[in-house]
Amino acid sequence: MTDTNNTVLIHKLTDDATLPNRQHPDDAGADITSIEDITLEPGERRLVGTGLSIAFPIGWLCYVVPRSGLAAKHGITIVNAPGLVDAGYRGELKVILLNTGSEKFEIHKGDRIAQLVFQRCELPVFSEADTLPESIRGNGGFGSTGKN
Repeated sequence: MTDTNNTVLIHKLTDDATLPNRQHPDDAGADITSIEDITLEPGERRLVGTGLSIAFPIGWLCYVVPRSGLAAKHGITIVNAPGLVDAGYRGELKVILLNTGSEKFEIHKGDRIAQLVFQRCELPVFSEADTLPESIRGNGGFGSTGKN
């Protein structure tokens, strides 16, 4: 059953965890912060804890997405962007950060490291079929529409 309620429950796993926060009331993304002091060397990736777990309604999904300022200024991004959090997950939210820059980057407890973006999603029923209906594209895959 899909729940149309849009309440997200937040559980702080540590006292130094920070609740997600929108910088502006109409922002789609809510910033999440690190609970660790770390140094990311150039080319290094690291799983960074937020000290938060969440619960939100079935029929919604949560994406963990990079912060554009960190990416533009320092080359800090998320390896599996967007990271997908399913409605049933109750573990700690962690972010896989990657330093694509040429200099080491310091992250301190309380620094904003990523954003949460929520979206409604359909949960289709899968049905096995012997054949599929024809389409204009057919089985044309990667690069099938050409370069230009």
